[in-house]
This record gives sequence, structure tokens and C-alpha cells, in this order.
Amino acid sequence: MAWFDLSLDELREYRSDSVEPEDFDAFWTKTLQEAREHDLDARFEPVDTGLSTVTVYDVTFAGFGGHPVKGWLTLPAAAEEPVPLVVEFVGYGGGRGLPHEHLLWASTGRAHFVMDTRGQGSTWGGGGDTADPVGGAPAYPGFMTRGIDAPENYYYRRVFTDAVRAVEAARSHPLTDASRTVATGASQGGGITLVVGGLVPDLVAVAPDVPFLCDYPRAVTMTDRHPYREISLYLKTHRGRAEDALRTLSYFDGVHFAARGRAPALFSAALEDQTCPPSTIYAAFNSWAHDDKRIEVYDFNDHEGGGPYQEAAKLRWLRSYA
Repeated sequence: MAWFDLSLDELREYRSDSVEPEDFDAFWTKTLQEAREHDLDARFEPVDTGLSTVTVYDVTFAGFGGHPVKGWLTLPAAAEEPVPLVVEFVGYGGGRGLPHEHLLWASTGRAHFVMDTRGQGSTWGGGGDTADPVGGAPAYPGFMTRGIDAPENYYYRRVFTDAVRAVEAARSHPLTDASRTVATGASQGGGITLVVGGLVPDLVAVAPDVPFLCDYPRAVTMTDRHPYREISLYLKTHRGRAEDALRTLSYFDGVHFAARGRAPALFSAALEDQTCPPSTIYAAFNSWAHDDKRIEVYDFNDHEGGGPYQEAAKLRWLRSYA
């Protein structure tokens, strides 16, 4: 599809109409406080992968509600002192997969932690291993409307809390350097990266690629591609609930987390992206609070964004930070 969103000049000036709740900070402070009432209980079990250049640990830690969340920690095999840490979050429908799918960052001499996304992992990739034991009100199939009746019940409240706890778990390993922690991810993982960038105050850098979960008011009325389409289809059946749904979603909008971003950031956007329209990404980028920020733009790409080219850009960029 050709360009369908705002012009590049307009994107650079675009600001979201998403209204930040007055109790946004209080909501997330309370949510994280409640999660931390549970012992993090991060456990690292060595895994025999057959790989000789890395050491891999099967990780379990306590996320939202104390629920067990899985992850992989991959370290350079020669690491004897703490090394910089990259925490990665995965795209919608995917899980942590298998250890040999995650070799890039350890190959640079960094530690790499990939978080499993609760309830997901059955759409693509090597699968997931983390259940979501919390039920919910009626929802459209998928994850976008689970618990959308109230912010306290919403699915992503659990996922975003898991993500903050994932950073804490990864930092607890003796061979990771907590003072040099980076967050990254693409699509849903990029959206979660924005959240972590807004809730964890001492990251050295964040790199959200084509981030999802941003600027809901525009996204749900602009694209008919899933996953945002799940929300509009839910509202198609549940007539008259749009205002309440958007209020819930406002607590989970990447734009508001971006306004609290305290680390240098490298974003990416693709101008033919119908899954995460570029204006929704620029809404978060333009709101990012830290002055040291840049965005890589891929003019003729859809949701694949820069793919390996963006990975190369991140490798170059991160040399300055971790």
C-alpha cells in the first residue's frame, strides 16, 4: 500500500489527542507497589542448548500478582564480570521461543534477557510458556479487549507490570550490569519498551521499533488491520461503550509513558505501516521526554519496518550507551 497517513513534515509536528488520566502516575505507582509485595523470586536454571559461544538460563520470576513469568537469559560464554544488559520484549502473539532464536545481543558481548508474554506464544515463532491465570469480562478474541471494562482489569496492566519485573529479574543476575540496562522490542515489544522507559527511571537507552499500543484514539479509527481492529470490532458489538473503552486504554497508551521517558531513545517507523500507522508512532516519539532521541524512517516498508537494517542501526547506536 502507498503512503496513507500524514506527510513526513506533518508527522514531525503531530501530537496525539489521547487524554492522560489525572491519576495516571498514582495508578501505576500503586500497581507496581502491589506487585512488589510479592518476592521477585528470580530463578536461573542453566540450559543445555548445544551452543558453545553462549550460556543460557531458563528464567522464572514473579510478575503481576506474583504469577510466574518465564524468560531466557543469554550471556556470552566467556563472561566473568558483569556485562551490559539488553532486555527485549516480543511482538503480539509471540512468546519467548527457543534459546537459539536469540543470539544477536549476546554476540556483541552483552547479556540478553527476553521476556515471555503471558497468555501469548501461539501465533508465530517458537512458542510461549507463561499462562495468564486472570479471567475477564466479555471480550473480542485476542488480547486487546480483555478486561477493557476497567483499567484495573485490563490485560496489559498485567503485561506491563511483568515487563518492569522482568527488568528487575534480569538485573538480579550477578553477571548483568544493572547500571547499563537497555530496553528494546518491536511492535508490541516496542510498545512495552516505551512503558518500561516511562516506568523504570535509570535505563541507559531504549530502542522501540515500530511500536504498537500508542495513540489509541487515532489508531482504532484509522486502521482496519488487527490487532487494533479487535477494539473496533468489540465496540461494533458493544455499542455506546467507546468512551469507557478509550478511558481504560488511556492508562496504557504509549504516548503517556513516552512523556516520562528518561533515557536516550532510538525509534523506527515505516510509512506504509498499516498495523501501526506512522502517526501513532510519531505521537509517542514526539512526546518522548528525553532530548537525546532519533527516529529511523523506512519510506516504503509496512510493519516489517527496517528489519535487519534496523538491527544494524541499533548495533551502531548502542555503542555510545552500553
